[in-house]
Amino acid sequence: MDQETDTVAGTPSSLPWYTRPAARTWTCAPPPPGAHRFHTELPGYSPTALHELPALAREFGVDRVFLKDESTRLGLPAFKALGASWAIDRILAELTNGASTGGGTPRLVTATDGNHGRAVARLARQFGGRAHVFVPDGVHPAAVAAIKGEGAEVTAVAGSYDAAVREASEAAAAPGSVLVQDMAWDGYEEIPSLIVEGYATLFAELDAQLADADAPSPSLVAVPVGVGSLAQAAVTHYRSRTAPREGGGAVAAALLSVEPVVAAGVLASLRAGRLTGVPTGFTTMAGLNCGTPSTLAWPVLRDGLDAAIAVDDDASATAVRDLAGLGVSSGPCGAASLAGARAALTGEGAVERRAALGIGPASTVVLVSTEGAAANPQVQALDPADR
Repeated sequence: MDQETDTVAGTPSSLPWYTRPAARTWTCAPPPPGAHRFHTELPGYSPTALHELPALAREFGVDRVFLKDESTRLGLPAFKALGASWAIDRILAELTNGASTGGGTPRLVTATDGNHGRAVARLARQFGGRAHVFVPDGVHPAAVAAIKGEGAEVTAVAGSYDAAVREASEAAAAPGSVLVQDMAWDGYEEIPSLIVEGYATLFAELDAQLADADAPSPSLVAVPVGVGSLAQAAVTHYRSRTAPREGGGAVAAALLSVEPVVAAGVLASLRAGRLTGVPTGFTTMAGLNCGTPSTLAWPVLRDGLDAAIAVDDDASATAVRDLAGLGVSSGPCGAASLAGARAALTGEGAVERRAALGIGPASTVVLVSTEGAAANPQVQALDPADR
């Protein structure tokens, strides 16, 4: 049965919570294996680090806590290159009848809150092409400069991420251009689907790394959410396993999405029972500042996501500092996973929330940190007037 409360007890009233424990029994088909094979053959590929953090295990009252550290992924400070590289390789292969490099490289167009745009720009340059990146309000100037540093044309959009996506889509209609967006909508689904396939590599690595650490499958995985594509990859990975049988077998992982309070489109959609968008405001978690979930992600999240929570900039900033103290580089978006897990598992009302997630003293928790500090230097919560 779905459960929801207006707030997370013991936290500010702006932190909503939603849970649906029945999601653990939902199953789906596994992701295609091609992207993982492709990534392992790229020059310079290696799995990103998995850190065990005993201090957080003590804080959360669980057996073990691990953090998947995406601060260095294929030479960039965020996970986004996984999806962009696979999608662009497939685009170019289709355009050139199987040759992934060589003449006729299109102009790659995208909208971004930072990390995806830089990944597309880097890969366009590596493939000998050009990128045009549309950037909405709220993206840190250093992130914009990093995109320009990859050789991309950058267009600033006076508006939200959704507005930037619309402008990018219009620009990509020009001859010789292709839209490479990680958000899907009706009529635009093939490329976002490839990007989600690329993200599956992260979770394949995670399985092997947990096994190497003699750790069980996770009891809880916390994933930062923008349009929901990474969370879609997480749900697809964990729900494509055999459903747990009553009375025996491994218990399926609980999956927790974490969004900014000013851009909690997935949470709002779950509460409404339908895909819905929300107005967005300023947040230091710029890469998560997306008001409308991807249409491809939505049905997967609706059916397979256990819980959703939203956190504010102060909670994210605290998590950034705490992780830095533990030797982990994480930006505000990456540290949102810690902020969300902390809000869910501790404080007043945690007994009920932990029960809904199936978390106890023997549990293993995994936090997905999607970016390093270099990806987004906004650590302190800022007023929009100070941008």
